[in-house]
Amino acid sequence: MKNKIIQILLVVGAIIGLNVLANQFFFRVDLTEEKRFTINEATKNLLQNLDDEVYVKVYLTGKSIPSGFKRLENAVRETLDEFQIYGGTNIKYAFIDLNSEYKNEKTRNEKIVELAQKGIPPTNVMANEDGKKTQSLVVPGAVITYQDKEIATLLLKGNKMASPQEVLNQSYEGVEYQLASAIKTLTASQKKKIGIFVNYSKLPAVNQLDLIGALKKNYQLYPVDLRQSPTLDGLDGILVMKPDQPFNDDDKYKIDQFIINGGKALFFMDAVKVDSVAREGSVAQVQSVGLEDLLFKYGVRLNPNLIKDAQMCAAIPLDVGNFGNKANIQLVPWQYFPLINTFGKSPIVKNLDAVYTKNVGSLDTVRANGITKTPLLMTSQYTQLLKAPAIMSYNFANKALDASQYKAGVQTVGLLLEGNFESLFKNRILPNDPRSATFKPSGKASKIIVCSDGDIPVNDFDRKQNTPLPLGFDKYSGNTFANKDFVLNAVDYLLDDNGVITARNKEITLRPLDKVALQDDREYWQAINLILPIVVLVLAGLLKSFLRKKKYA
Repeated sequence: MKNKIIQILLVVGAIIGLNVLANQFFFRVDLTEEKRFTINEATKNLLQNLDDEVYVKVYLTGKSIPSGFKRLENAVRETLDEFQIYGGTNIKYAFIDLNSEYKNEKTRNEKIVELAQKGIPPTNVMANEDGKKTQSLVVPGAVITYQDKEIATLLLKGNKMASPQEVLNQSYEGVEYQLASAIKTLTASQKKKIGIFVNYSKLPAVNQLDLIGALKKNYQLYPVDLRQSPTLDGLDGILVMKPDQPFNDDDKYKIDQFIINGGKALFFMDAVKVDSVAREGSVAQVQSVGLEDLLFKYGVRLNPNLIKDAQMCAAIPLDVGNFGNKANIQLVPWQYFPLINTFGKSPIVKNLDAVYTKNVGSLDTVRANGITKTPLLMTSQYTQLLKAPAIMSYNFANKALDASQYKAGVQTVGLLLEGNFESLFKNRILPNDPRSATFKPSGKASKIIVCSDGDIPVNDFDRKQNTPLPLGFDKYSGNTFANKDFVLNAVDYLLDDNGVITARNKEITLRPLDKVALQDDREYWQAINLILPIVVLVLAGLLKSFLRKKKYA
């Protein structure tokens, strides 16, 4: 009896000791191959430093949603459970089933419209469940509130050119980033400052509205007149959008020293200027804005050419001949407008949809010591390079495609450069120059992104409706491409010191079942799953009975 009491006390003491140790030393072990339950370190820091409650309402739920979306719902739930581990009581969430919450159809539809206006459009899903086709409306998003602020985040994001299963899997991979990025935006006490040059581009303000509106949610924007600003001090980043006038030497010096001192920069440049010439076509001419030598020093060269992509390109309306006594206008693939769907290995472009470009040129890398270069945007392999000056004739659209002319291979049109840049003005600033007192030939580590198309961040304008169109929207096809996502991801990568964007690197391997084998062997596996557990239980019972008889008989 005494020994049993001692054993019980030892067990109780061990349990108490383990609980004390668990409270003192918190740890979790993720045994999955892809570490799908492991939260990014930057996300952990964000959650652990919350100073007030963050409430997440998830609308991706319900009895009628298909199994693929159910998997995405489970991923959101698991991610929020992990968030609560690190955020504690400051993270609360609820899943809202619109069909159960809003019994009245009119009220439910009004709520769906309200969510769509906030940025969570509903998705009409056709699914095949057990041989039956079903249709359901899914709202794949969440609304996150913090204090008196609110933000909506879309959870269904991926490359639309992939299969539906792959899009869902890409969305699964992006759940942590979408939620963490929204929380970071809501809780940021100070916004980074971005300068946008106003005196080197004739780009109308109406063609910048969508991007500026999106950037204002996360950053402070400042119009910068370089000729009037002695330096760029006080800014965290600069955005150079479609410059079309030459930068003078003094202003180029200001940009150089800003980057050398750790400032971040995003360049959208056109090395070729395209002008229309009546019905025959357009003429492409070399355009220099004076930044070419600066970028060359940093490790990238803008080539004065145009890329024709035979595999991936947008369409434009062209007159292909008469139809009776009227012009026959049809949408024709225009190879000078490549759709970029090949991306490098970077969280900026991971699982990104296609990017819409216009009259884009190629980029080459050149030697720059200490600089890491990562291609971001690339064409397909079926390309042709047209050197400027050249005529872009509309007639080629009516001709049969000659595959032998498209052998230039994959061309890079977007490039990330990281490291300690060396100044273009090194060994050029004399001791008697007033700038020599503050000049630095090299300095802090920095990052810049260069894209060889000034139209990537530019939205079109609907003159009939007198309203700007969304960035990336193709008015001819009606598709919205990922231009805005690319620019926002690029700015986030450049200016996010915490590194939340690295959560986009998460990869979840898609392991689909063999549907043919599943259908053929359906009854076999059903029988195994039904009978085998019963057989195991019977055998276990018989074994236990046999051992008891052997011991006590």
